[in-house]
Parts: sequence; C-alpha cells; structure tokens
Amino acid sequence: MAPKTPNTTDKNSSTFHAEASQALAHVQQLYREQIEHLRAAMQRFVAGETPAAPIHAYYPFVRMKTTTVARADTKLTYGFVEGPGTYEATLTRPDLFATYYGEQLRLLIAHHGVQLEVGLSDKPIPIHFSFAENDHIEGALPADRRLLMRDVFDLPDLESMDDGIANGTWRPQPGEALPLSLFTAPRVDYSLHRLRHYTGTAPEWFQNFVLFTNYQFYIDEFIRLGHAEMANEDSEYIAFIEPGNVVTRRKGLPAEAVDELGAAPPRLPQMPGYHLVRADKSGITMVNIGVGPANAKTITDHIAVLRPHAWMMLGHCAGLRNSQQLGDYVLAHAYVREDHVLDEELPLWVPIPALAEIQVALQQAVGEITQMERADLKRIMRTGTVASTDNRNWELLPNNLPQLRFSQSRAVALDMESATIAANGFRFRVPYGTLLCVSDKPLHGEIKLPGMANHFYRERVDQHLRIGMRAVDILREGGSDRLHSRKLRSFDEVAFQ
Repeated sequence: MAPKTPNTTDKNSSTFHAEASQALAHVQQLYREQIEHLRAAMQRFVAGETPAAPIHAYYPFVRMKTTTVARADTKLTYGFVEGPGTYEATLTRPDLFATYYGEQLRLLIAHHGVQLEVGLSDKPIPIHFSFAENDHIEGALPADRRLLMRDVFDLPDLESMDDGIANGTWRPQPGEALPLSLFTAPRVDYSLHRLRHYTGTAPEWFQNFVLFTNYQFYIDEFIRLGHAEMANEDSEYIAFIEPGNVVTRRKGLPAEAVDELGAAPPRLPQMPGYHLVRADKSGITMVNIGVGPANAKTITDHIAVLRPHAWMMLGHCAGLRNSQQLGDYVLAHAYVREDHVLDEELPLWVPIPALAEIQVALQQAVGEITQMERADLKRIMRTGTVASTDNRNWELLPNNLPQLRFSQSRAVALDMESATIAANGFRFRVPYGTLLCVSDKPLHGEIKLPGMANHFYRERVDQHLRIGMRAVDILREGGSDRLHSRKLRSFDEVAFQ
C-alpha cells in the first residue's frame, strides 16, 4: 500500500483520561481533524489537483483495559464489561452522538474505575462518509476523475461493517480487543447515509422513540398533529420535521440557520420519516415503512445505530378469530416469523419475548385513550400471537396450509411487518412492541372494500395513533433506564447501550 499523506494527528499516539468529558472532547478533536483533512483534500481534488500518494484519514477509538471481574454494583443492563480484558470501539460523528458517547464513557469509568485510552484507529474513514449533510461535490466530477477518486481516497469496506457482533457470531482474532459497541464506526456511517436516502431526513432529527406504520393514513394524521403542536406555544415539542428536512418551529421560537437548508422533495422517499422533536431528543419519530418485511428489516437495520430507547409498530392486520370485530386492537405478546428476511441473522429457534414495560405502556394507553377498562377493554383489545408473512396473498395458497399453521400457533392476527420489527429489535437490543388494528377478516369473509375501508381508516387511525403517542409518553415518564431489559442482553454483551 502506498504511504498515506501527512496527517494532522500522529496515528501512533494516544492519551489516557479519567474523566468521560475529557475523553469525549479528545474524540471530538481527533474526528474533526481527520474529517477536515479529508474534506480539504477532496476540495483540492475537485479543483483538479492529483496527489502523489493516496489520502487517508482514520476513525478515533476508545479503549479500556481491566484485570478483574470486580465492578461497581449497578441496576443497569449496560455500561460495564463482563470480565478482564482489553475492550475497544471505533467512534464516528461525536457531534451527533455526543450525549450518547458521553454517557457510555462515564459509565465505564464509574463501574470499573479505569482510565480510558483515546487515539486514532487503523480503520480508514471512507471519503463518502466525510461529506457534510448538503455536500455533493463528487457530483461535479467528470467520469474519469470519479474513477480516479477510487485510487486516491478510501472507499467503504463492507468487511469492516458487518453485523457479526450484534448477531453473536463475531469471534476475536488472537490479540484482538473485544468490542465495546455493537457497531463499528464504518457500519454506523453507512447507516446514517442510508437513513438520509430512505427517509428523506437527516439523522440529526431522529428521536429516541420511533413509531412504524404500514399505511400513509397514519402519517397524514401524524402530520396534522405535528402542526397542531407547533401552533401551541406551550407544547413540549420544539420542532416538526418533514421529508426534505423541512422544519416547522414551535410558535414563539426563532428560526435557526439549518431551517433554510430544507426543501420539500419533488416526490416522497421510499420510507418517509417525520420527527416531532423535543430538546432532549426524547420526542417521536414516525416512519411509513410501506408494505412488507424487506422494508421493515431495511429501516430497522439502519435506525438501530442511533440506539433509540424503543420502537413500536402501529398498523393494520388481518384478524384471524371470528370473535374479533373490525377496529379491534391486537397487542402482540408473541410472534410467528414467516417473513424469512432475518432467518440467516436470527435463527427461527430464537424466541422473541414480549417486553413487560412496552406491553404495560401500550395496554395503559389503550385504556386511557378509549376510556375503557377491565372487561370492556378486553372486548376491544386482544393480547395474543401475531404472525408475519412475506406472502401478501397467503389466502390463495393451496390446501389451507397457512391457515393450519396459524391455527396451530394460536395466532390471532396476521400482518407482514410486525415480527420483523420485533425480531430486529431483539437482535439489536432495541426495546420493541406491537399494537395492531384489525382492518379485515379474510378467513371469515370480511375483506376490505373501498368504501368500507375508507370509512374505517378515517374512524380508527386518529385513535390508534394517539394510543401510540400516549404509550411513548408513558415510557418516557417511566425513565429510559427501565426499558433496556436484560432479556435483550447476551452472555458476553458489549458495554455500550
């Protein structure tokens, strides 16, 4: 490999910190220097300069060493390592993740009484991940210069961004440090770029509570509620963001410089995202994932790197029991996975448990919004198994095989996304839940007809969405620490939440 061009920081030096704030500040400094180095080189390249040697920059790392199994007692399920060893993580975007990184580093020091080592890793930063949000300078290059760019700058390396750590299949090489985080820095950067593409909004706007839906009707209502909040000077929310990074500030708040950069796109992205923003990022993000488990896996693969406190599915389903009525709710407490998109990453023999905190919040929210309790509440909301399939026309398969399997599993509802979202939540240690609304009963002759469906949607969507938003309020009020269940942690879990 050709030698790298001179860099502003000595890659072989590192510093030790007893304070999390100092460690974070050094990470931020290193990252800023590396990114500025790349951007300056790219600007010269666009201007026509061809460097004599490849240009490299490197992700910062944080490393800790402990020689004992002893640690401070904690009720948290994260923030500590399991035993003696050297642990390390590469870090990216310490501006975006400042609060998150600061808390993880603080907990490591508090639980283990060690200093943290910070320096530059040997993982290069791909040039594509160095561009600012609104930079598109490579688009101005002719074809030959774009081809040459591949020789001059580092490109994304898929081998450095797989999900082996999260999947539990990663094994260290001799002398290799153990991971502190589920995701490497390149993997995080890759997902941040994918989020812009799929949702049409910047990662900075994503909130710590995420609602997914499979119908635009829910998004329409969320938009209406979002603008209503912005018209209320006393709202707890400070901004509402729509695709294209279009910002509406709460009444009485001044516009900010970033607001001018937003523009409504000529067409909606594949999975448009909307954000009801709180100052502490504990607001609500809502994404219309469309229909099908592939979309559900794709978007949760990427949102997972933001380490949200919870995500929940709000959508429509087929009711499988004759006793159900159109408009009834189903609170999933188990899942039948016939979606197939996660079979390689998460084998089917892995159970996907219900999480008590999410279940209680959703049930409480249904009771509060519908103003029903006890027997009346049970009449309109059934707790049971939800099956998710990748075959939208499962009813047409011969010999009634799907119906037989769903009956044997005791499923009460069927959709195409919920099991995927729950399974990826389990896989990525993101608390999850599902509340569906019965919109048809194909096994019992009640299928969606245009007039009936439109009336149903208008009547139920508002209530269902308000239930989901109220559940977020309940979870937020209960404290995020309670959400990160031990059910989601493996034997040799990473320290970062």
